[in-house]
Amino acid sequence: MPQPTPLTDRFGRVHTDLRVSLTDRCNLRCTYCMPAEGLPWLPAADLLSRAETTRLVRVAVHHLGITSVRLTGGEPLLRPDLPALIADLAGLDGAPELSLTTNGIRLAPLALALRAAGLRRVNVSLDTLRPERFALLTRRNRIEDVFAGLRAARAAGLAPVKVNAVPVRGVNDDEIVPMTEWAIERGYRLRFIEQMPLDAQGAWDRALMVTADEVLTRLAARFTLTPVAREGSSVPAEEWYVDGTAAKVGVIASVTRPFCGACDRVRLTADGQLRTCLFATDESDLRALLRSGADDERIAAAWRTALLGKGAGHGIGTPGFVRPDRPMSAIGG
Repeated sequence: MPQPTPLTDRFGRVHTDLRVSLTDRCNLRCTYCMPAEGLPWLPAADLLSRAETTRLVRVAVHHLGITSVRLTGGEPLLRPDLPALIADLAGLDGAPELSLTTNGIRLAPLALALRAAGLRRVNVSLDTLRPERFALLTRRNRIEDVFAGLRAARAAGLAPVKVNAVPVRGVNDDEIVPMTEWAIERGYRLRFIEQMPLDAQGAWDRALMVTADEVLTRLAARFTLTPVAREGSSVPAEEWYVDGTAAKVGVIASVTRPFCGACDRVRLTADGQLRTCLFATDESDLRALLRSGADDERIAAAWRTALLGKGAGHGIGTPGFVRPDRPMSAIGG
C-alpha cells in the first residue's frame, strides 16, 4: 500500500471521510424529500458497479488518506450486492471504518450479514414513533419494519445504533422529548438534524425548520443535559449526556451552526460523480475516468484537483446561495 498524500483543499482542511451513495432509489416517498410518484431514477448502466465502487474507494484510501467510509443512498439496502461490496471494502489494505445510513426498512433480515461482511455501525433515519404519522410522512405503512431493523442492528453488534430525526414545525416537533425518552430506554443514540434545502420539490421553508436551539430548549425542560466533549472539530453532532447517565442525545445544526470550517468529508454519487460539498453546484466525473482506462494515479490527481475548488462553506442564508440541482436522494446523505 502506497503512503497516501492527505487530501487537502485550499483552506487547509484535510479530508478523511468519504460518503458513497450506492443508489438514488428509495423504497419510501417521504414528503419532505420527494414527490409521491418518486423521481426519474438513474439508468442502471450509469451506476457504478461493485468493482468500480471498490476501486474508487481503494484509490481514496491508498492515495488520498481516507479513513472512514459511510455508505448511503437513496436507500443503500436496495443494492442486492451490498454484503459482497462491504466485504470487498473491508478487505482492502488499510481498510476504512465502514458505516451505513439507512431508512431501516430492510435492515432486520440483513443486519447479521452486513456485520459479518465488515460493517461496523448504522444510522437509521426515523422521524416519528407514531404509525399513522409515519405513514403520512413516508407514504408507506412500514414503521414496524424500521423498529425490527433497529432491534436487529443492536443484536448484531452494529453499535452504537444511531437514530437520525428531522423535526419539522407543526409536523413532528411534538415528539422531540418522547423520541428522546424512547431512544434512551432502548439504548439508541438519537440525533436531531436541522432540515436542509435539499428536497426535490424545492419546498423547503426556513420558517418550518426547528433549530438546534429550539430542540435543546425543549430537551432542557425535561432532562438535565451535560455537554459531551467533541471528538474533533469536524464531528458534525454536538452531544449531551442525559440526566447524568451514559445515554447521549445530539443535534446536527447544519443550517444555524454550520461546521464548514472544519469539514473533512467528500461525496461520491451512485453514478460516479465527485462532490466536494453536500450543496455543491458542480461535480467531477470520476466514472468517465474509470471507464476510459485511467490509472489510479490519474484518478487520484483528478480527485485532488476537484478539492481545490471546494468553497469555504455552503452559504445557506446568504444572498448568493444556490440550491444544488440534485435532491438529497441523488446526492447521498
